Amino acid sequence: MHQWRKLAEPGWLSAHENPLQARSRGGLVIISRPGRKRLQLEVACASRNLARKLTEEFGGRAEKWPRDWLKRFADLHKSKPLKVGKRLLISAASSRAKRGTCRVGGTPRSGRQGVRQPLVLVIPASAAFGTGRHATTAMSLRLLERLTRKWEKGWSLADLGTGSGILVLAAKRFGAGRVTGIDNDPKAISIAKANARLNKIDNIDFQLGDVRSWKPSAGWDVITANLYSELLIDVASKLKRSNCLILSGVLRTQEDGLLRVLRRNNMEIAAVKRRGKWIAVMTRKR
Repeated sequence: MHQWRKLAEPGWLSAHENPLQARSRGGLVIISRPGRKRLQLEVACASRNLARKLTEEFGGRAEKWPRDWLKRFADLHKSKPLKVGKRLLISAASSRAKRGTCRVGGTPRSGRQGVRQPLVLVIPASAAFGTGRHATTAMSLRLLERLTRKWEKGWSLADLGTGSGILVLAAKRFGAGRVTGIDNDPKAISIAKANARLNKIDNIDFQLGDVRSWKPSAGWDVITANLYSELLIDVASKLKRSNCLILSGVLRTQEDGLLRVLRRNNMEIAAVKRRGKWIAVMTRKR
């Protein structure tokens, strides 16, 4: 098995998409990323000959997958649950919860020798929305867990760009009362609602809407936003109404620009976490 890849401008794709689809027999995958103009084009090729022909005709590059590529792909879905502090485990399958190691709802229970077991949150793997393993989501989850560790129950949270709903569901596990998840993608809202039902978590307000047009009421204890730098900068002035912010989806190269805008909006930088090329920022109101 081989894979052909190419980064292309939208104009190039417009001129070449039809012959490329024909050559790949409909196997062309087009990936767009927030804040980036160029598109990632990919074709899985059953033969080296097809990969070579695509490269000769359309540019780009081809690479051979390892012989055990199918096993490696399957192993991605056998990963261990993601541990978030001592209070939460996030799993892509519910079998762990069914075995009784941890309870799916309620408060952490005592296990052997009185050790309190973390709660489980089940977020099934999805093609479009994550289970918490991406660096930006994992950092946001851990900042939220650390921030709220000693808080009394009933605090409030709004999550912008909620995706799978993982942050609002985790907030509920951590003791939040009023929570809202907002996304401009109907599919995301549908998946987030399904994940809430799966975990038997209710009283969450999922809203379909654009972050730029969102009008936050005063008094949010936490606003989380795993978006991208340009959008976070655009909406920074409205986010300052929150007591605390947890922001991610930001590259290290964009860190200085975002922190400058946050300070200009009277926010105190409480923590910056870095993992690979990504950062997550937590702020408090001055």
